[in-house]
Amino acid sequence: MTQPITGAPAIARHAEPLRKFWFDETPAPASVAAERRHRQERLAAAFRIFARYGFDQGLAGHITARDPEWPDHFWVNPLGRHFARMRVSDLLLVNGAGEIVVGKGPVNQAAFAIHAAIHEARPDIVAAAHTHSLYGKAWSTLGRKLDPLTQDSCSFYEDHALFDDFQGVVLDTSEGARIAHALGSRKAVILRNHGILTAGPTVEAAAWWYIALENACHTQLLAEAAGTPQRIPHDVASLTHDQVGRPGGALFSFESLYDGLVEAEPELLD
Repeated sequence: MTQPITGAPAIARHAEPLRKFWFDETPAPASVAAERRHRQERLAAAFRIFARYGFDQGLAGHITARDPEWPDHFWVNPLGRHFARMRVSDLLLVNGAGEIVVGKGPVNQAAFAIHAAIHEARPDIVAAAHTHSLYGKAWSTLGRKLDPLTQDSCSFYEDHALFDDFQGVVLDTSEGARIAHALGSRKAVILRNHGILTAGPTVEAAAWWYIALENACHTQLLAEAAGTPQRIPHDVASLTHDQVGRPGGALFSFESLYDGLVEAEPELLD
């Protein structure tokens, strides 16, 4: 029998051991205003996190969050504001016609064309993310979907699409509608010769899935450069998708980044 170490501080044990393998369900928002503020804070943070990952080339890139009071409006970054400097007060509220309702702008026309169509086609989507990240761009030139090569990439197994109709910069909502159609009910789409896009029921999920999809593109590019990757069998990949591809896991993965970011850069909440 193990003897307690003399002089060690007492440990307060649970009266009954707990079995808990996952996080608590997120509480319902206290009000529309509280939910709006939550989405704004996570949206501003998502831009700064993307900058830390290097997803911030030039003027390209946008993340949107549907407004909880006016579902045909969404919050988006102003064109020209660097991701690493984004604050809550910088965000723009744009209506379904592309007009700025809150903020000064300007609006990225491609952001409106793509995101307005996605938000209209998918009422279940709160947020969508698209930037010109390096490995997503590289993979998009191959014109095919990703294979289930790793546990992490299984998050997107049979849950991402290919938009195979590149026609230049997306400036028309009709092309945005075609992208939304290609996305369908999935969480991500590869835009051939353009990059990648993710969408989710929370800002946190859409942003984390973008990070994860970029990582999956990077992984498969490395694996194919090194040799012939071995695919995970369909039944195992499907099971793994159900285990690792849920929005709850994405939300808490993002929150682990958010907490440290706010501590280091609290001005983003201004």
